[in-house]
Amino acid sequence: MMVMIINGPNLNLLGKREEAIYGNVSFDDYLKLLKDEFPKLAIDYYQSNLEGELINKLQEVGFSYDYILLNAGGYTHTSVALTDCVKAIETPVIEVHISNIYAREKFRKKSLLSANCKAIICGLGLDSYKAGLLFFKIISLPYFFKENYSH
Repeated sequence: MMVMIINGPNLNLLGKREEAIYGNVSFDDYLKLLKDEFPKLAIDYYQSNLEGELINKLQEVGFSYDYILLNAGGYTHTSVALTDCVKAIETPVIEVHISNIYAREKFRKKSLLSANCKAIICGLGLDSYKAGLLFFKIISLPYFFKENYSH
């Protein structure tokens, strides 16, 4: 099963920025832990601070991957173009946020992406990504246990 994690603007600074909100672990370090915990998932990762590059990546993988975890950062609240892209692709997208966007500033409470995503996970710190992967694992149990099937 192929999963793409896509992070948007400023998420390259995880572990360095606003540690009280985003923690002190870099995403690269966290990604290693995820890959160890989910060895049956082919997890790829992409990050960009540029809206067009995020759209290009979504279009590239949005017809071939099984699932996408998308943390669009600030574009969550402003990007009609990203919203349209998520709506246009076939791969199910889960919107992910490290912080609880509903407990923050007023402008963060509105996501343009949510209506076109399969689910939203927020407020669990970096483990919001893990929760997304656990969801994929649950809905794909036959894939994870197919070596136990003899039929």
